[in-house]
Amino acid sequence: MTERFKPNVTVAAVIEREGRYLMVEELTRDGLLLNNPAGHIEQAESPAQAVIREVLEETARPFTPEAWLGVYVSRFLREDRNLGREDDVTYVRLAFTGSVGEQIPGQPFDEPIQRTLWLTLDEIRASQQRHRSPLVLQCIEDHAAGRRLPLEALYAHPSLYAPTAWPL
Repeated sequence: MTERFKPNVTVAAVIEREGRYLMVEELTRDGLLLNNPAGHIEQAESPAQAVIREVLEETARPFTPEAWLGVYVSRFLREDRNLGREDDVTYVRLAFTGSVGEQIPGQPFDEPIQRTLWLTLDEIRASQQRHRSPLVLQCIEDHAAGRRLPLEALYAHPSLYAPTAWPL
């Protein structure tokens, strides 16, 4: 039997203030790269809860989601150094936009995050070779173009927090 396809499901936040976007610089296996504040959804966590948590962990700022930008999908091959072969990786990114408060004094960043930066759209476009994925710029471009979807378009069933046997 073939193993079931399981894409990596992540959330990301596009945060703009006075023409600049909040980005994180993170140390990855491929070097120091730029990303939107982003990360994986954890079990028993809605996408909105995940993006609030990820922004806090990566920027030390409280995040308030205000709109949904959409679903973004990318796929790439990367060398798995442990297995000595290429991994075929697919990411499904649920992107939000919203606002952040001030940085919380003493609140540390997640370990791979080196710093946060506020960059203009032109600076982000000019740094594509340093982006963590092609989805970084696409989410920002959609935000800059005015895309906003209602948060209510994402639904989390109560079973997410208290799973039940199915069918009932």
